[in-house]
Amino acid sequence: MNCGTLFKSPFYPPFEHWIWLIPAFLIGGCIGSFLNVVIYRVPLGLSVNDPKRSFCPLCKKPIPMWLNFPMISWLWLRGKCRECKAPIAFRYFGVELLTAVLFTVVWWLFAQQVPAVEVVIFIWILMALLVAITFIDAEHLIIPTSLTWAGSIIGLGACAAYPQLPVLAGNAGNWFAGLKHGVIGWIVGFVGLWFIVELGKLAFGKKALKFDKPVEWSLKEPEGDDDPMLFVIDGEPIAWWDIFSRKTDRLIVEAHDIRVDGESLGGGALTIREFDTQLPDGTIVHLTKMKSLDGTAISAVIPREAMGMGDVHLLGMIGAFFGWTGVFFSLFAGSIFAIIAALIGRIGFGKQLPFGPFLAMGATAWVFGAWRLWEWYMNSLGPLGLP
Repeated sequence: MNCGTLFKSPFYPPFEHWIWLIPAFLIGGCIGSFLNVVIYRVPLGLSVNDPKRSFCPLCKKPIPMWLNFPMISWLWLRGKCRECKAPIAFRYFGVELLTAVLFTVVWWLFAQQVPAVEVVIFIWILMALLVAITFIDAEHLIIPTSLTWAGSIIGLGACAAYPQLPVLAGNAGNWFAGLKHGVIGWIVGFVGLWFIVELGKLAFGKKALKFDKPVEWSLKEPEGDDDPMLFVIDGEPIAWWDIFSRKTDRLIVEAHDIRVDGESLGGGALTIREFDTQLPDGTIVHLTKMKSLDGTAISAVIPREAMGMGDVHLLGMIGAFFGWTGVFFSLFAGSIFAIIAALIGRIGFGKQLPFGPFLAMGATAWVFGAWRLWEWYMNSLGPLGLP
């Protein structure tokens, strides 16, 4: 198979003219403005349509339409709210600029395809989803499955409309062949990474802490609406959502002393679940019924995940767009990007690392030409490679 012809067309529609890059950039900026709404509201469970107008995160005052131009308004107001003068994070400008640049590059690369508009729109949608998922995961360490499920369905539609999209399909011929490769890609991405997650849970799913003498532990209420509850032991805070990823997760504290609402109940094994706790005598108390829960402990077993299920859904979405080859490349490239970030960035080894942004970077690299690396690699295998 000659992969070098996959993204070429004998037809050159007028869309290839550079002038079309300008509306592509402007459309990307407008979509980026909407993505800022998605990034802020979706993790908080808020509607992206109500209220319809954007508002200042601090004073909640609606932003008038004439001050809501992508990128320009942020620069004009010097990154501050017009009403309360509170700083508006650079992320809002960055998301709009990044989306505008991605949309422009996609148009530049794919405007010569047939059918040009359909191909570009599908990949624009993918870019928008990847931008939203990247910033949500980086900030909240979650990937909303509502976005990945929608993206998976759209990806399968893209493969049916443009069968050459999953690269190794080559000249797929018809919509059914393209759809088949998209389905295979989703299965490989979702099931394959899910299997890795389960193996990781078996191997690294518990963190055991032991202390020479009793140390203080407590449950700490969230300070703000965006903050999680914390389990604090020996001064180390651990976010609630980092502990309880599954309904079966249990936090076991071998307590020297247990205090409920300030009253000492003695020692013993305390089992804490996401919404309730089981005292050493077997009594189960809902966490909302307690004012405080703390004490001293000599050991604790804390559940943890090697990787979140959101990453599983994200890789499935990538496979739905690009087939199993895109899955393998995105996973490999994402791992390389993550290692580089850990080496040169502020994220240290041993600390929780949101993997979704790096999978998104791998998928974006694939779109922007990294599939040619796969072609070179497969050709270098000779008879072992795919025909």
